[in-house]
Amino acid sequence: MDLGIKDKVAFVAASSKGLGKAVALELAVEGVKVIISGRNAGDLEKTRLEIKARTSIDPLAITCDLSVSSERQLAIERALDVHGNVDILVTNSGGPPAGSFDDFSDSDWSKAYQQLLPGVIGLIRGFSLGMKQKKWGRIVCITSMAVRQPVNRLVLSNAIRLSIVGLTKTLSTEMAPSNITVNNIMPGYTETERLKELVKSEDSFRAAMSEIPLGRFAKPDEFAAAVAFLCSDRASYITGTSLPVDGGWIKGIF
Repeated sequence: MDLGIKDKVAFVAASSKGLGKAVALELAVEGVKVIISGRNAGDLEKTRLEIKARTSIDPLAITCDLSVSSERQLAIERALDVHGNVDILVTNSGGPPAGSFDDFSDSDWSKAYQQLLPGVIGLIRGFSLGMKQKKWGRIVCITSMAVRQPVNRLVLSNAIRLSIVGLTKTLSTEMAPSNITVNNIMPGYTETERLKELVKSEDSFRAAMSEIPLGRFAKPDEFAAAVAFLCSDRASYITGTSLPVDGGWIKGIF
């Protein structure tokens, strides 16, 4: 299927590894000019070289912490200086630490908020003006299956990531007249470093696996394919939705 996004420009947040890296690679395979970002310059350079070797795209790599306002603004300016505009924005971040409600202080809640929400708002604010001017844009926010069905011991993520869902749903209405789609995508258990942090013992591994009807964890490229579709021209009538990529883990009907 031709996704119709060859030569579009995409900014993929937190893309030096994990889900963000998989998304950046998938978009590059489709001929998208990808901009990758991450806090670790070494990891980011490895990802740039890997994408360049596997596709015809040499990504622009920007080392930054997107939860820090000044660094986020410099990243936006750098992306626009090089490419002029960004057509596709994929927001993403690492997850807050696991634990129960009583484990976390006000400071922990503040850190989790800064990690998860301001970066999404700032990136959308920074790139959506150009999308509106071109009358074409795709915004996809990566959250978690926890926004639909809370995950035990992930109280910070369960609570704060929901705000991104409210944001995307609201923006899908506000930006529709400019032909910009805004969607949320909810990864389930996927084979990344984050999964290793959450599923550390053999017992917890088996327990997590038993909850998934498909009987296995997702590969990062399976998740990335769903993101690429939402970023595509073929998904032009899909907006304001929250799409699970979870192997059937979420049990609710809606």
